[in-house]
Amino acid sequence: MKFEKLVKGGLAAVMALSMAACSGSGSSADTSTPAANDGAATDAAAPAETTAAAGAFKLGLSGPLTGGASVYGQAVKNAAEIAVEEINAKGGVQFELTMEDDEHDAEKAVNAYNALKDWGMQISLLTVTSAPGAAVAQMYQDDSTFALTPSGSSLAVIYQDATNAANPYGNVFQMCFTDPNQGVASADYLSANPQLGSKVGIIYKNDDQYSIGIHDKFIAEAAEKGLEVVSDEAFMGEDNDFNVQITKAKDAGADILFLPIYYQPASTILKQANDMGYKPTVFGVDGMDGILSMEGFDTSLAEGVYLLTPFSADASDDLTKNFVAKYQEKFGETPNQFAADAYDCVYAIAQALEAAGCTSDMSNADLKDALVQQFTSMTFNGLTGTDVNWNTNGEVSKAPKAVVIENGVYVGAEG
Repeated sequence: MKFEKLVKGGLAAVMALSMAACSGSGSSADTSTPAANDGAATDAAAPAETTAAAGAFKLGLSGPLTGGASVYGQAVKNAAEIAVEEINAKGGVQFELTMEDDEHDAEKAVNAYNALKDWGMQISLLTVTSAPGAAVAQMYQDDSTFALTPSGSSLAVIYQDATNAANPYGNVFQMCFTDPNQGVASADYLSANPQLGSKVGIIYKNDDQYSIGIHDKFIAEAAEKGLEVVSDEAFMGEDNDFNVQITKAKDAGADILFLPIYYQPASTILKQANDMGYKPTVFGVDGMDGILSMEGFDTSLAEGVYLLTPFSADASDDLTKNFVAKYQEKFGETPNQFAADAYDCVYAIAQALEAAGCTSDMSNADLKDALVQQFTSMTFNGLTGTDVNWNTNGEVSKAPKAVVIENGVYVGAEG
């Protein structure tokens, strides 16, 4: 979900860094502008596998292709395949892509990593979700393999100790916003748009790194911005009865319900709130993406829901229109933010490999050093942002934007 206007108040800092490169004999083919590609839809449950000409870089990742979070993994798989096909068609930088199913499970992510390592993975998109990413990030460091995750947003994914900047992983980067940044951006947006409401109720998952990270920063920023948080309720595990938390928000007079959670529990909250006649403005974050495609969910309950995201499929720029049209033709559905971030990941890696002059016979460690140097000095323009850049901890700098669900589709909240 991307659209042209920035969230009111400006939410992302821009870093000015010098360009750097490493020597090598790589191709000078342009990887900055996507090329047209045709192809038949792939089996939704099948691991992603693509082939390329000799000299291709082996690009691996894992994510949930089955299970409750498969909507995220499938979107990443689909978009990564499109990007690889486009880039390979240019004849310059080449990729061979393989994706393993980790089912959004940390232990299975370790098994997936080992399978990818045995395959010969040289560069990675890490994992789709945060808990698996946190489980394998140390392994990527130990093996000196560069990784750029499309959607693993927890700080635990990109460095070992978020309180100790002297001990980062240093080789794991993010294309998505970090969880704390989403918390800050959400509070800033609500503060800048008082017409949405004045009293905030929160329901979050207190055994999930993603939800906790967003929640804690939202609370701190809300206090700074003068937002009134009138209820702050948590749940754990696979709870499916949120009537207590919803009632507390309703009784406290919350006219905004902030849900820093994934779309599965959010869909239940929307139904239960509707059943009790409670109709606040609902505001979510990128984990809410997917709610419109959830099997069995009455999408009319999501009308008027806001969420922050770097991508809107209704944007009118040519890059977005071409990507959306190709994705719809190939897979029969509209791409979400996870797909857009994955597409950008592959193009950003291609840009860095080309600029650094890397070749596929380089060691993982040499490739990692070259890519880290590029990512901490280059800017990137893609589906999910322009003038995108990264700091040395691997955190991305780009501006989130708000969308609202109207008539069953996402539209830009800023018009």
